[in-house]
Amino acid sequence: MSLKLRLARAGTKKRPFYHIVVADARSPRDGRFIEKLGTYDPLLDKADAGRIKFDTERAAHWLSVGAQPTDRVLRFLDVAGVLKRAPRNNPESAVPGKKATERAETRAKAAAAAAAPKEAVAE
Repeated sequence: MSLKLRLARAGTKKRPFYHIVVADARSPRDGRFIEKLGTYDPLLDKADAGRIKFDTERAAHWLSVGAQPTDRVLRFLDVAGVLKRAPRNNPESAVPGKKATERAETRAKAAAAAAAPKEAVAE
C-alpha cells in the first residue's frame, strides 16, 4: 500500500479549506484517509500563523514509514524544516512563444520604420 501526504478539500464553493491527511494513494481526494495531520486555509494572509497548521512529528513519522508528499505538502514540510524540497528550474518557461516573438519583431520593425523618416526630415 503506497501512502501519500496530501490535501483533502473541505471548504464550500469558492471558499477553499483543506485538511492535510495521510491517505492511500488509490483513495479519492476527499475520500477515506488514515490520519488527519493538520489544516491549510489559503484564504488567510501568507503571514498569518493560522494559514498552515500541522503536526510535524506525525508528518516525520509517516515520511519515515515511506509516505510520499504531494508537491504542495512538500512545500509546507520544507517551510517547517521537516523535509528539504529541491528547487525547480525551468528556464524555457520564460521564453516567449512563436507568435509573441513574431509580434515583437513586427513591432520593432514598425518602430524602426517610424523613426527613420523623422531622422531623414531632420537632416
